Amino acid sequence: MLVQDILKEIRALPVEDQKRLMKLMVDLLAQPVEKPTRRRSLRELRGLGKEIWAGVDAQEYIDRQRDE
Repeated sequence: MLVQDILKEIRALPVEDQKRLMKLMVDLLAQPVEKPTRRRSLRELRGLGKEIWAGVDAQEYIDRQRDE
């Protein structure tokens, strides 16, 4: 959903509901942003999703992609 779509929905609300929504948004944005406790390493992603490629021959896959 695009911001413009959301804005259209908000404008359709009664004024009191718009005000209540505004207060909720201000409260939400006032909350502190949680910072990551530590830096992540790209190496942590190694092997992620490997089951998707199980039994797939890499060269056959590349050849099929090139043919398309």
